[in-house]
Amino acid sequence: MKKAKPYFEQRRERRSFLRASVAVAATGTLAGCDSLSHNETAVNVLRSAEALTESVHRVLGRRAMAQEFSPSQIAPVFRANGTTSPIGQSYAAMVADGFKDWTLTVDGLVEKPLELTMPELQAMPTRTQITRHDCVEGWSCIGQWKGVRLSHLLNMARLKPEAKYVVFRCLDQMDEKNEDAMYYESVDLDDAFHEQTILAWELNGKPLPVANGAPLRARIERQLGYKQPKYLHHIEVVSDFSDIAGGKGGFWEDHGYNWYGGI
Repeated sequence: MKKAKPYFEQRRERRSFLRASVAVAATGTLAGCDSLSHNETAVNVLRSAEALTESVHRVLGRRAMAQEFSPSQIAPVFRANGTTSPIGQSYAAMVADGFKDWTLTVDGLVEKPLELTMPELQAMPTRTQITRHDCVEGWSCIGQWKGVRLSHLLNMARLKPEAKYVVFRCLDQMDEKNEDAMYYESVDLDDAFHEQTILAWELNGKPLPVANGAPLRARIERQLGYKQPKYLHHIEVVSDFSDIAGGKGGFWEDHGYNWYGGI
């Protein structure tokens, strides 16, 4: 009987079409990505389209807004994808006590590092938005998110002049055999300070479910799903991410994804 592959390997293989699919997403369609990923000419053309989208976003800066929707368009069930419950006893213990002892750290290139509990986060000014989540695998889902703007925390922490990127560190261990293989992501300051970039603790009017990233996840609405990390516990402000993990700016980027996943 053939032995099943480890879950991490299955996920990596399932997303092996990423080179083209990320680029295709930038042009507004995700159909046929798997076949295109084997065509180098198509990949190069689509990458050019992705670069154009990035350039447009950079020109518009923080003014370009992702589409928002009406309550009637909210999906009855918001689809969970990727990790739906982080492995390990540490996270299981957090779930068991309702994340009572969980805190969010904000540090790195800041003048005032922060250590925040969930009640402290929830006491801050909030933003609620109904947006569409677009996955690199080709599906979309509309949900209502509530949380604090990331810009609010960064302004509290007071960024140093050399700050260029925000790195999100997660409680999601991606390889059960490697405790150092933790999910992480990064964005530049344009996305970090965007009006619609929030740290959400609520989905569709209820506390964020474990499957969707409890207790806290990032919503970076101008980016594809893999750029919106779940299970957050640490935010680090850096000038460069070349010495973090694989040096590409994110877990899936270290395995071949493009760092810029804008839509």
